[in-house]
Amino acid sequence: MIWTADAAAGKAGVELPHPLERKHPRAGASWAWFWLFPQAVHSTDPGSGVVRRHHLFDQTFQLAFKRAVQAAGIAKPATPHTLRHCFATHLLQRGRDIRTVQELLGHADVATAMIYTPVFKVGGGAVRSPLDSLPTGEAPQSSRW
Repeated sequence: MIWTADAAAGKAGVELPHPLERKHPRAGASWAWFWLFPQAVHSTDPGSGVVRRHHLFDQTFQLAFKRAVQAAGIAKPATPHTLRHCFATHLLQRGRDIRTVQELLGHADVATAMIYTPVFKVGGGAVRSPLDSLPTGEAPQSSRW
């Protein structure tokens, strides 16, 4: 794991906004705050002189994603934002309510989250009971004495 190697080398951590750094002075050095997509190399902060990794630039991730889509032979257009749309769509297909999806996507207004919903033509079939997820099959036969 990159963070473990960086921590052993004394280079783990992220820069936090100053008010957050004052409130939680060691949080930036913890694994929980580490980047999901870190840079491959360390860089030196010109202001503080601290050596650490920074997050991957969005253009770098977009290019890597584009190459992965091409290498996988996917013909349909796809971008990193497609993953966000798929995430929301799958949640809704599995019966999650739109308010939960709204919260997970970080939208202030439910109407914004609605743009991620595909047009479902399932009618009342979209309503699911918790019992729907139970395994199907015959009930076990009781043994007779």
